[in-house]
Amino acid sequence: METRGDTPLSRCLFYRQECGLPAVVDPPELGRIVMRAGSVWAMTMPIRLGQAVKAHMHNRSVPLGPIVGHPRSGRWTFLIQPDLPDDVRLFAELFRLDVAVARTGATIALPSPTAAVGAIRHWIVPPRTAFRPSGRFVVEAVRAWADQMPRTRRRSGTTHVG
Repeated sequence: METRGDTPLSRCLFYRQECGLPAVVDPPELGRIVMRAGSVWAMTMPIRLGQAVKAHMHNRSVPLGPIVGHPRSGRWTFLIQPDLPDDVRLFAELFRLDVAVARTGATIALPSPTAAVGAIRHWIVPPRTAFRPSGRFVVEAVRAWADQMPRTRRRSGTTHVG
C-alpha cells in the first residue's frame, strides 16, 4: 500500500475495491480519506486498551481486522462488523471504559498517504480484504481486559486507561 505512486485517490480505490470500505476523498484538496459508517462500524479506545484487546483476540485465535492508530490522540480504532445490539447499557459500559462506537451515519477517518493526514493516522493492522471481526468479539475482549483491572481502582472512581 505504501508505494511511490500512492495518492489519496489510489488509496481510496484500494480501500473500496479490495477492502470493501466505502471510502471517499473528502475534501479532495486535503486528501483526507473518510467513510460513512454503515456496512462497517468502528470502536475507538486508548492505545493500551487496544493493545490488550488485540493481544486477547490474537491469543484466542480470533482473526483481527483493520486497526487504525491515532498517535496524536493516543487511540486505536478497530473496524468491525455492524452487529452490536442497540443497547444503552452496553454503550454506557463501553463509555465508562473510554471506548466509543461509531455506528451507522458516523464518519470514520482512514489513513491517507498525504503528509499532513498520514502523520495523524496509520495502520496498526492494515486492511487486505473485506474481513472485519464481529463487534461482539471486540466487546468480549474489552470486557476480558476490564475484568483484569484491579477492583480497588475501578471502585475508587479513578479512570484507568491502560
